[in-house]
Amino acid sequence: MPNPSAAMLVIGDEILSGRTRDANMHYLAGALTTMGIDLKEVRVVSDDAPAITQATKILSASFNHVFTSGGIGPTHDDITADCIAAAFDRPIDVRADARKLLAEMYAQTGRELNEARLRMARIPDGATLIDNPVSTAPGFTIENVHVMAGVPAVFKAMVATVLPQLTGGQPLISQSIRLMQGEGDIAGPLGELAAANPDLSIGSYPFQQDGIYGANIVIRGTNVADVNAATRKLKGMFPQ
Repeated sequence: MPNPSAAMLVIGDEILSGRTRDANMHYLAGALTTMGIDLKEVRVVSDDAPAITQATKILSASFNHVFTSGGIGPTHDDITADCIAAAFDRPIDVRADARKLLAEMYAQTGRELNEARLRMARIPDGATLIDNPVSTAPGFTIENVHVMAGVPAVFKAMVATVLPQLTGGQPLISQSIRLMQGEGDIAGPLGELAAANPDLSIGSYPFQQDGIYGANIVIRGTNVADVNAATRKLKGMFPQ
């Protein structure tokens, strides 16, 4: 049985403008690989409501799980919660349990739970809250979509809350071999190896070092014996 599949939806003009470097995709990919959930697609959209809603619908229908990051804060451009609610045709409003969490946190810090901050308690009907031990304001899960903050520390904490609730598959195992030959020289044998091992992913990642072309070959799969056998075969094809 194949591993569960996942997609990530990264939301925010700051990512697309280059002002902010996204670190959440790298973290999520590693965490999902460890669990045996295959991250198949990452999509980045601007702070545009129709784009967020449409992307959510498409990804939710195409993958077992969707993870979003960004756009659930207190400012006017934090529109993710509304867009996710629209994608599932659900009403959205301030929810009592989310409000209580924020009220207690702001009372402890002596700050006001104003209208802007209260936006972070707006949750679509039927969603379950995702715990946020870093800054309290919760994310939420609705159907197969897990909606989380874009701040990396908060995103990581929310991922740690969500993943234990999911059923994974077989963790992905990988072996890497560095070949000091150009891709044009190794393409034929490498293609034959890939064709003989359809259950494995065999990738070639070229580099240049001191004027010499080479490639890092990465063999990935869920069966240790198959990965090791293909690695031995590759080493035999290109003895170092």
